[in-house]
Amino acid sequence: MYLDGAETNRLLIRKLEPSDIAIWETFFENNNSLPFLGLDLTMDNKAQAKDWIERQLWRYENNKYGHHALIDKQTNKFIGQCGLLTQEINHQTAIEIGYHILPEYWGMGYATEAAKKFRDYAFENNLSDSLISIIDVRNIASQKVAEKIKMKRDKQASYFNLDVYIYRIDKEEWKK
Repeated sequence: MYLDGAETNRLLIRKLEPSDIAIWETFFENNNSLPFLGLDLTMDNKAQAKDWIERQLWRYENNKYGHHALIDKQTNKFIGQCGLLTQEINHQTAIEIGYHILPEYWGMGYATEAAKKFRDYAFENNLSDSLISIIDVRNIASQKVAEKIKMKRDKQASYFNLDVYIYRIDKEEWKK
């Protein structure tokens, strides 16, 4: 896969596997960001995790990129996911940088570190001249991550019945 085996200072990045479903169930426990994600919150944690991981495996198989697992190098613990995602928004296809960290690891800079790696990969490999992040208007923490990787709020839209901001970075801005 596109960043399978890559590293950052603190993270190992690898493809997701069906065996990750069990650990990903914990993402759906005591997570106050869930309403920002457009999920079917009537599903139980196991079903949510299975659906999420299977969706990423489908993305891999269909050349739509997909989230990758983020593993802490020191502890070897699964701490979250980040990746590039082919998205359709307002009848246009775009590549999104998506990031999701297990709540116990929030506020430690992992999302920013991983998002920078995927941003740089996309631009260095000419995958797109522009990248977006689709972020619920209420999700201040994710908005701050987008801003830390030089993204700017571009516009507001509706996405899966959520009010979202589209954050964007163009390749020319990234080069500066």
